[in-house]
Amino acid sequence: MSKPDREAMLDRAHPELSVRRQCTLLGLARSGVYRVGKAANDNDLAVMRRLDELFLAHPFLGSRRMAAMLREGRPINRKRVQRLMRLMGIAALGPKPRTSKPAPGHKIYPYLLRDLIIDRPNQVWAADITYIPMTRGFLYLVAIIDWASRAVLAWRLSNTMDVTFCLDALEEALTRFGRPEIFNTDQGSQFTSTAFTGRLEAAAVRVSMDGRGRWLDNVFIERLWRSLKYEEVHLKVYADGREARACISAWITFYNGRRPHQALDNRTPMAVWRTGVTGPLAGNAVDMALRLDDASASPTCPQRQPQQQTFVA
Repeated sequence: MSKPDREAMLDRAHPELSVRRQCTLLGLARSGVYRVGKAANDNDLAVMRRLDELFLAHPFLGSRRMAAMLREGRPINRKRVQRLMRLMGIAALGPKPRTSKPAPGHKIYPYLLRDLIIDRPNQVWAADITYIPMTRGFLYLVAIIDWASRAVLAWRLSNTMDVTFCLDALEEALTRFGRPEIFNTDQGSQFTSTAFTGRLEAAAVRVSMDGRGRWLDNVFIERLWRSLKYEEVHLKVYADGREARACISAWITFYNGRRPHQALDNRTPMAVWRTGVTGPLAGNAVDMALRLDDASASPTCPQRQPQQQTFVA
């Protein structure tokens, strides 16, 4: 059970068990339980939702230009935009100085997908984390996908960026779908942690990590986020985590099993995962050498048709 799930079981008004005793039974630190977080700021949530939409459409924008685009008739401080972008876990996907580093002591692994032709399921898996807005507050979503089939193998929602929910998703994927030859992630502290990389190495999986600021190194999961948010998340305003989990689960089930994928000859991702990339699909194998060479000609995110948006007030 993840830490957020255990915290949700805590009953501060329990007639018999003290908070101290409940923390002992649940394996929680009392210091974290007694420290009640600040209530979500509605205005911050509206700005974060708009930031998320801008980032999907223009992932190369930094905090300075994000602030300029967010003003829209009302002033907004760039430092506030920087704070919210850090909270959401997003940064401009482009060359920039190395102003941030992985957690101290975490090993950074080389990128193994360059010049690699990915043509079969379970050859390469990838993982990433994205931000999910709600009416009050927000959640983080981690997903693990198979590159060749684009299938979502496991996912988890969490209200913190703790490594636990990433490990839970990894365990489910390994249990249900076997193991990949290579596992690719970005250099986020959750994925560089010894707990995460150690679990992969224990399963004899080679670890690969993106170069900094290279969105193309993990392009397929970036496209998954774009599809999820345009087709599901940004069309709704989730009331709470339970509704978010139910709606995202329904969309992923649809994406895996019913949504035709053009790059897979209009087959569904899970159908391709089960049968393998063979026959007419062989021509759709991913040649990372060509994909990296064509980076300048490939749009980061295709433009969508304008549509009415609903924002959190």
